[in-house]
Amino acid sequence: MVKLPETGVLLRIFIGEKDSYKGVPLYEQIVLKARELNLAGATVVRGLMGFGAHSRLHMAKLLRLSEDLPVIIEIVDTEENLNKLIPFLDETVKEGLITMEKVRVIKYRHPQSK
Repeated sequence: MVKLPETGVLLRIFIGEKDSYKGVPLYEQIVLKARELNLAGATVVRGLMGFGAHSRLHMAKLLRLSEDLPVIIEIVDTEENLNKLIPFLDETVKEGLITMEKVRVIKYRHPQSK
């Protein structure tokens, strides 16, 4: 079982839903790489509306459900562990935003195997 210290680091990656790497959605590639590196976990969140460096507005409309909506990948772990993912992000994230911030870990648990 992975144990996180009380003070962790949140890595947040902002990309577009249509971004890809080697023909696979980039968010999927990032999560798979995080898993391969044994990071504590990752969550992908799809945004309803947003804009980035180009100020191009992306939004979900009833008749137009997916038009390259914003996607955020969040990973909490130690800074040392997250730094193992940075070279992969440097290689794959061609457009977007990557941030790191200290967070207080309240609880990180999973059911015990029997």
